[in-house]
Amino acid sequence: MNNVPPSLGLPAFSCPYCCAFAHQDWFVAAARTPIFSGERPRILCSSQERKAPELSSAQNNFSGREIQAMNFSKCMSCDKVAVWIYDTIVYPRAGGAPAANPDMPEDIRRDYDEASAILDQSPRGAAALIRLAIQKLCKELGQPGKNINEDIGALVRGGLDPRVQQALDIVRVVGNSAVHPGQIDLRDDRKTAETLFTLLNMIVDKTVSEPKHIAALYASLPESAIQAIERRDGKV
Repeated sequence: MNNVPPSLGLPAFSCPYCCAFAHQDWFVAAARTPIFSGERPRILCSSQERKAPELSSAQNNFSGREIQAMNFSKCMSCDKVAVWIYDTIVYPRAGGAPAANPDMPEDIRRDYDEASAILDQSPRGAAALIRLAIQKLCKELGQPGKNINEDIGALVRGGLDPRVQQALDIVRVVGNSAVHPGQIDLRDDRKTAETLFTLLNMIVDKTVSEPKHIAALYASLPESAIQAIERRDGKV
């Protein structure tokens, strides 16, 4: 699945609501206020041609003015509308991180979602949260969760997939190898944070999703076949 961060005017990107890579219809806002009425301005929006709505003061006693700083994008996958001020989405609050692996443990998923929500505003804060989430994942895998280097070594001795080891080592050294999980690295930037999001999803896929899927397939085998395998392996 493509992950294209939302960007002002882009015809398609990953929706901040449904996370689908989908076409976006764009609308521009305009304020419409009855003359001398004292009523609050009402926000209208025009078509994707990004022109202000035609407001007839002669016919409706209204005056209208385009609000250049406000735009709307409508996802063609879920039909929900995002609100933009200048070049930033202000609603819903979501960063440009890829969708979390659905098998991610709930506690880790909360850190992931929080990091995603602040990615645009604070890439360094997002990176710190993802490092913390990866440390928690090591604990989920049976390690103390205090020192990521020691955790990786223990996991390797326990037969950790070499690809997962490499991903964890990348996490350990990316940005600043002296930074501990949960700590801010003043040199972290958005690219570093996005790399950490991707790595966390990959690690969850290899350590949680794949074993889960293999276990489900094994459990679907006929009982006689499972018993034969266990006899072969000396388990019965």
